Amino acid sequence: MPFDGATLAGIRAELSVLEGGRIDKITQPERDEIFLSVRARGENFKVLLTANANAPRVCFTTQSKISPLSAPMFCMILRKHLGGGRISRIVQPDFDRILDIYVDTLDEMGDPAEKVLSVEIMGKHSNILLRDGERIIDAIKHVPFSVSAVRQILPNAPYSRPPSEGKIDPLHATAELSRRVSLADSYFSAANDILQRAIYMRFNGISPVFSAEICNRAEVDPEKPAATLNDAEKTRLCETFCDIFGKIARGEFECAIYRARQARNGFRGHVAEPTHALEAGNEAGNEAENEAGKIVDLAVLPFTIFSHHHAEAFESPSAMLEAFYAKRDESYRIAQKTADLRKLITAHLERCRKKSFVHEKTLAEVKNRDDLRIKGELLTAYLYKIPPGAASFTAENFYDENAELEITLDPAITAAENAQKYFKKYNKQKRAFTALQEQIEKNAEDLTYLESVVASMDAAENEADIAEIRTELAEQGFAKRKHAPGKNKKVQAASKPLKFTSADGFEIYVGKNNSQNDYLTLRFAKPHDIWFHTKEIAGSHVILVTNDNEPSDAAIIEAAKIAAAHSRAKDGSNVPVDYVARKHVKKPAGAKPGYVIYDKHKTVYVTP
Repeated sequence: MPFDGATLAGIRAELSVLEGGRIDKITQPERDEIFLSVRARGENFKVLLTANANAPRVCFTTQSKISPLSAPMFCMILRKHLGGGRISRIVQPDFDRILDIYVDTLDEMGDPAEKVLSVEIMGKHSNILLRDGERIIDAIKHVPFSVSAVRQILPNAPYSRPPSEGKIDPLHATAELSRRVSLADSYFSAANDILQRAIYMRFNGISPVFSAEICNRAEVDPEKPAATLNDAEKTRLCETFCDIFGKIARGEFECAIYRARQARNGFRGHVAEPTHALEAGNEAGNEAENEAGKIVDLAVLPFTIFSHHHAEAFESPSAMLEAFYAKRDESYRIAQKTADLRKLITAHLERCRKKSFVHEKTLAEVKNRDDLRIKGELLTAYLYKIPPGAASFTAENFYDENAELEITLDPAITAAENAQKYFKKYNKQKRAFTALQEQIEKNAEDLTYLESVVASMDAAENEADIAEIRTELAEQGFAKRKHAPGKNKKVQAASKPLKFTSADGFEIYVGKNNSQNDYLTLRFAKPHDIWFHTKEIAGSHVILVTNDNEPSDAAIIEAAKIAAAHSRAKDGSNVPVDYVARKHVKKPAGAKPGYVIYDKHKTVYVTP
């Protein structure tokens, strides 16, 4: 997500509470991540600085991470130069995506000195640097000449800011525009480009979506050539620009994460709705973000271009960023930790599907096994008519209204031996068919079970969920146990089912894996509670607790939507969901975890 200048301005305003505070502790739990513990105004604050290419940011944080036993070199250098120092000021130079934290400390001789901790939020080029004036002391990422001929970041190298490409500080421009609207020509309409691009290419810290918001508020077409603006449009643009950046300068922020409520429309702009969550131009990503509930963007000011989406408000920029990245980072960690399981289950699923193909082929081969028995019986009945050495014999088939049936014979053996040969083939195919039926049933159970495990992994929210799935797979023989029983086995806290409350107060529980599904359905639910499951689609068991009361239609629909949302059909529409009183749901003896049978059910079609 592009961390634009406006977002960083909100963070800078929030972090200003640290000015005058003392740095108590510095840790580096990850290769590109620093935690600062600061004591300021009688309170303790924890600040996260990360140069991770996928999630660069700086903000207050509540998370804690275990530090390595041996601190990395950059962490040691920060402790040496900044430990015990006081933060004098925090600056965002030229509204760029750079935050400079000035720290008053002592040098090696014990004399007062000022060091600067710079955080550069620039995607894959993000970095954290410690410098002494214009000299780099060290950086969390070194950039030698072989990587960049323009700007090297190495210990003791001279410090220079990232190239600005001639962009200007919008806060400085605001001060000038508020006095002379005529400057609009030089700021907005001089560029030989469409207006939206002209704005974000002219000013520091403005992303394409922020530029589109400025145009939208000014009621100016963002795709209009900048050089063709009329006086009225220039005036509205100047007033809007001054209003927006005036609020930023005064620290008047309103933070929100925007989630899709419907497919986006009505947006005008050169970039096809650029978002913070996805890079502009990623059509597949934009299509995915259109799904209801998906994050469209986040901002520190109300965005009118997202007025048709749901806005989740936050008290501060840090709280907004923490909420966004907590869910994304957790999803990433879950995906990483389930990668081996997904690979294993994919292999088992592929094996089961190949078995299904072989079973179908074998069924076709033994489909006409009764013909072998009939031929053997006809040969036995007409033994006296079959001459020795005959290669075939045409008999009247008394099983088919005395129709004639030609039977191929082996001339090297007797007619009786030919009959026995047909009986032997028949019995072999009969046994194969019986065994095949058992194999088909077992294979179908395995397929259903593995599909349910895939659904469980999709629903996993933490490591406890993954541990339960791994244990379950081991118990069912699909995976090896990671620990020998009773030998240094790490005790994992039990995962709990999800719990929701309907609009009219009914509790709804959702199993996140087959163990929880069995627990909810067979042990937790009462006979008159309502059980939900997607029809013939792998998914979670959902229990609507009735407390022996009649549930409302609205509660049933809500529970059905939750069941659909926690199934393999979560991205579909008009998903069939069966529901029935728990007393009509039973588990066959020896069935796999999560497998039940039910009757007397009803079906409702919902969109999750």
